[in-house]
Amino acid sequence: TALLDLLDAIGDRRFLPVIGGGYGIYLKYQQVLAENPRTLLQERPEPRSTNDIDMFLRTELLVDGNRLEPLKAALHTIGYQPVETAKFYQFAKPSPDGGEAGSLKIDLLAGPEDVLKQNGLKTDSRRVRPNCNIKGLHAHPVNEAPTLEANCYEFTIRGKLSSGNQSEAIVLLPHPFTFITMKLFALRDRIQDAEKDFGRHHALDIYTILSLMTEDEWNTCLNLRTAFADNNSIKEAGNIVRDLFADPDAMGMIRLREHIYCTPNLQLSEFQESLVELLG
Repeated sequence: TALLDLLDAIGDRRFLPVIGGGYGIYLKYQQVLAENPRTLLQERPEPRSTNDIDMFLRTELLVDGNRLEPLKAALHTIGYQPVETAKFYQFAKPSPDGGEAGSLKIDLLAGPEDVLKQNGLKTDSRRVRPNCNIKGLHAHPVNEAPTLEANCYEFTIRGKLSSGNQSEAIVLLPHPFTFITMKLFALRDRIQDAEKDFGRHHALDIYTILSLMTEDEWNTCLNLRTAFADNNSIKEAGNIVRDLFADPDAMGMIRLREHIYCTPNLQLSEFQESLVELLG
């Protein structure tokens, strides 16, 4: 509902954001449930919930920055406010009672700094500014996603708006290869962080993404790995796999087994071997 509300307020079907993070994985999960294709693994964890939406703004939207004015207006109209510590690329909407439970957050993200700079955008490690006079709307570059705009595919969301009216909108989902590389970095950064549950949900997400992969997606993963073999982020993703998933007792596998949604039926051995084959 939150995403449909926002896209309905934007009112431009060409906007097409890329939806990553836990919610993007949830949408991919729903697609597999609906279409029931043959996937790499048959046993999957229960899809986890999230209260934030990772919305990646494609490079062309940032270059033609005036196309982002409807997004800025929609955020304001719906009641999202800039997060003080991450102005203006994180926006939050409190729950009806003003508490954290039931609140919503939207992270505005973008591709790697080098790609953004190649397209004439002003950026640093923290933020990229659209090419226009728009104020109060930035995005956070994600260097771990060099394949962000490669092999995305359209996904139609259908459901109810907050008004109760039915609605549908089209978004883009990243290729599973992109999901995996981003989640590997997130796990590495949180694996010793008690306040972030030691990154356990990132480990679970990596399993989920790989388990949902079709044969065509696996083959495309191998092609992307080859095409981006010289990219530093992809090289580092390989290092993370070797450090955290090299064997069943590696720390990444331990964090995965510690997750409450990691049930005995999950195919952990097949997962570990496939992840190492792909990137390790």
